[in-house]
Amino acid sequence: MTTLVDRHNAAQSRRTEPDVAAQRAEAWRRRAPLLPALIFTIIVTQVPFLVTIWYSLRSWNLLRPDGDTFVGLSNYADIFADSTFRGAALNSVLITVACVLFSMLIGIGLALLLDRPFRGRGVARTLLITPFLIMPVAGSMIWAVSMLNPTYGLVNWTIGLVGIDPVDWTSTYPVLSILMALVWQWTPFMMLLVLAGLQAQPKDVLEAAQVDGAGWGRTFTWITLPHLRRYIELGVLLGAIYVVNTFDQIYLMTAGGPGTASANLPFYIYQRAFLGFDIGQAAAMGVVVVIATIIVATFALRLIFRSFEQKD
Repeated sequence: MTTLVDRHNAAQSRRTEPDVAAQRAEAWRRRAPLLPALIFTIIVTQVPFLVTIWYSLRSWNLLRPDGDTFVGLSNYADIFADSTFRGAALNSVLITVACVLFSMLIGIGLALLLDRPFRGRGVARTLLITPFLIMPVAGSMIWAVSMLNPTYGLVNWTIGLVGIDPVDWTSTYPVLSILMALVWQWTPFMMLLVLAGLQAQPKDVLEAAQVDGAGWGRTFTWITLPHLRRYIELGVLLGAIYVVNTFDQIYLMTAGGPGTASANLPFYIYQRAFLGFDIGQAAAMGVVVVIATIIVATFALRLIFRSFEQKD
């Protein structure tokens, strides 16, 4: 009996070996067109990152070419002991969280307004999308020169109508000034995502809620908002990834000042590398920022994928 079973298993394994080989060949055949793109991605992303890690382990200042020595993790210890680095990290978190939060809240409000039919809705939608289409450099100059200028800015002219003295916004409130420009730029993006979610919402569910006597508030809280969850999560994730890399607004509006009061991590890395010429510490900061961003993005992506799986 045992011999028959062994023969059967051996025959079964012989029959499955060609099938497994064919499946593997088919899998590689499908992957082959993607290999050039994968190799290119590795070359332009992972190789520079490995070089950056190598630089981060060395004490290399362009003003002292002869002082290029291997120092191990000394650069990492120095940056974590650097109070300016901790302040820039705090500014990065503050700017990112505040910008994404206010942009999403305003975007939800505008999306709810645009979801209703009214005359001129297409024109209003186009005008509201315009800030997101403007280049960050041009938008920064608009806010620095036309809006927040202490002498002839529109914001000071507006508050002057009610008797408030002019304010030098970029010097007195640098982080707030940057936030105003960023929220103005990113609100249309959040609005478009939420508006797409609203227009994808089943109308029969809303009609059933109205028939049951649910008011607008309850309908929005218990039906519309849960439906928009995946769109809001996606907007928060994409917005955070892009806003944390903000550089143009800080460079053009405040130059990280006064002092380093409004500098975030990308701007501080720029200062260390291109103004302080300290390649070793700048590379160490870049490695820390990349690792922290990957960890946060991975956690956020898992939450979003879990939300999609639960919805499905």
